[in-house]
Amino acid sequence: MSYERDAAPEPPSGLRLLPWETDTGKPCFLSADSPYGRLSRLADEVEADQLRDGADVLTGARAVLDDHEAGEYALRHALGATAQVLGDVLRVADSRGARLPRPDRDDEEGGDDRDEGPLLVEAQGESVTKGGNRSSCSGR
Repeated sequence: MSYERDAAPEPPSGLRLLPWETDTGKPCFLSADSPYGRLSRLADEVEADQLRDGADVLTGARAVLDDHEAGEYALRHALGATAQVLGDVLRVADSRGARLPRPDRDDEEGGDDRDEGPLLVEAQGESVTKGGNRSSCSGR
């Protein structure tokens, strides 16, 4: 499976880009009433596996790069695996990004810059607010 971000169509409104493609290499989309349906959960599991694989390949690629005695085969293999998982991770990012709520019209035109409080809290303890401001939650 190879993901070409520039060639991939943006999912039509209300459709989810799935983390796999057809036998002919075309993207698959899901129309679902709920993010908790069987196919949505399967897609979530596949995405989680792809992200874990990406982390594993990154660890291996760094080890190859740190090995000054690594030969051409090891470098080519590490680069090939890295390119594969990078495509998977980009597909996951595009799928998840397309499902994020779009900003209001006022926000796009700069009409309302008021801070409306945190929208999400990241694992490292930073809070991200609507205006993109960051604040530390862990005291680091």
